[in-house]
Amino acid sequence: MRAYTAGDTGVPLLEETIGANFERVAARFPYHVALIEAAPVPGADARRWSYSKMNDDVDRLARALLALGVGKGERVGIWSPNCAEWTLLQYATAKTGAILVNVNPAYRSHELEFVVKQNGMRTLVVAPSDRNSDYVGMARQALAGCPDLRELVFLPDPGAGLDDAVSPLSDAELTYAELLKRADAVGHDALKARMAELDPHDPINLQYTSGTTGFPKGATLTHHNILNNGFAIGELLGYTEHDRVVIPVPFYHCFGMVIGNLNALSHGAATIIPGRGFSPAAALEAVQDFGGTSLYGVPTMFIAELALPDFGSYDLSTLRTGVMAGSLCPFEVMNHVIADMNMKDVAICYGMTETSPVSTMTRQGDTLEHRTQTVGRTMPHLESKIVDPGTGEVLERGGIGELCTRGYAVMEGYWNQPEKTAEAIDAEGWMHTGDLARMDGDGYVVIEGRIKDMVIRGGENIYPREIEEFLYTHPAIQDVQVIGVPDDKYGEELMACIILKPGSEPFGPAALAEFCRGRLAHYKIPRYVDIRESFPMTVSGKIRKVEMREEAVARLGL
Repeated sequence: MRAYTAGDTGVPLLEETIGANFERVAARFPYHVALIEAAPVPGADARRWSYSKMNDDVDRLARALLALGVGKGERVGIWSPNCAEWTLLQYATAKTGAILVNVNPAYRSHELEFVVKQNGMRTLVVAPSDRNSDYVGMARQALAGCPDLRELVFLPDPGAGLDDAVSPLSDAELTYAELLKRADAVGHDALKARMAELDPHDPINLQYTSGTTGFPKGATLTHHNILNNGFAIGELLGYTEHDRVVIPVPFYHCFGMVIGNLNALSHGAATIIPGRGFSPAAALEAVQDFGGTSLYGVPTMFIAELALPDFGSYDLSTLRTGVMAGSLCPFEVMNHVIADMNMKDVAICYGMTETSPVSTMTRQGDTLEHRTQTVGRTMPHLESKIVDPGTGEVLERGGIGELCTRGYAVMEGYWNQPEKTAEAIDAEGWMHTGDLARMDGDGYVVIEGRIKDMVIRGGENIYPREIEEFLYTHPAIQDVQVIGVPDDKYGEELMACIILKPGSEPFGPAALAEFCRGRLAHYKIPRYVDIRESFPMTVSGKIRKVEMREEAVARLGL
């Protein structure tokens, strides 16, 4: 049997823009909660929006953008950690037809200026500076150095009033409150006229890939791409207007704005922002305080939540489901999430920014093995296949090759980079993921790792995922990543990078080898052990194995 599957087509795709979809949902559930932002500072009240109020505030922001002169297809950037204004701008740009550019909050000046210039951004909405980043200072540098950038809009400080923002230095700078005042100059009819010009297949979002191997590329996504992907995920999670979705993952990434916002808000559910950045305690407090029914995170986030010394004191009884994505979940972690966090229907989502993002997903009722050993089955209205990376031929089921995806979710392309687009999407419309995978007899996809992460030791292909899964059974190991490092004799050798459980004694390669002996093939036993406090990660929570390899090579002198 060939390693190919096509998803269900029983539920038709939505043929509407994001703005039209939101207005339809808001008309159906006007008084239901749409958005809650937990108190940004101790003692303050949470901020809340009903669907009706959120629609009004989105319209006001959209009319302000029209007053600013923002045209359909122009690029409006948002450079901020999670906050309510992020969500409002996501929907306001969708109603005006402006293309929202998600800017990674971890960027520094040269990265920001590259992104601004690469897409010809005209307006940048900027977070207040904090201890991690001087957003205001770097944005002003970009304004001076990027000729297409016409306006900076400064968001207010967390917990402060709308008027509490940085003071503009020129006519090209304005506060968020000043921007909103401009809405008075544009009537609702003008906004309705703009919305009538929009098509579901218009590009509406630019998301820049991590750029770990060079300058980032801007994946160009349409209303049709991301609205349908978000809606399909919600359908498979069984979301209704009664769900409350806690989203501690970043909005700048598809996980936050598609799997999170578009998913929940297309079903009349509430979105809950626990804080500007991830805090395990804040995430669990948000579930407890606001009755969260669904919680999101990458596995390392759930590991951190479960490891809280006072974990047992949180009331998580309202939880029933959630989403894990970003990397595969270890068996033991999944077991605890289901048993100790009440998330019996938690789903694994797999994909990439270029596929809007989810292309495979587990379903309700899938076994624990399905949710830890696989990334589920092909999503509705999409196709998956496993091909030989060299020949492109579709493999038989069980064979390991490159996973490819085709269908409505595949991006239009990389912004202004036709050559890079052609490298990723072939002539038949298949997106080549760069991931090694296999497909079982029931159509479940198993990710074996990145093609570039596969370790070749003495001619043996080794997939780090298998070794990591085994090492999670070690009583002292809280988290582990296995990487390949250069070796004169074998070409590559294995290193286990380990975070220990609190109170555990460090150990070296000999002790780890003794634990593995007789249970792992000899060539799969790591030669090196690196005991660490943390792993380098992208803002979206993905482990940066490339950086870990570089550190290991430098430290070991390889």
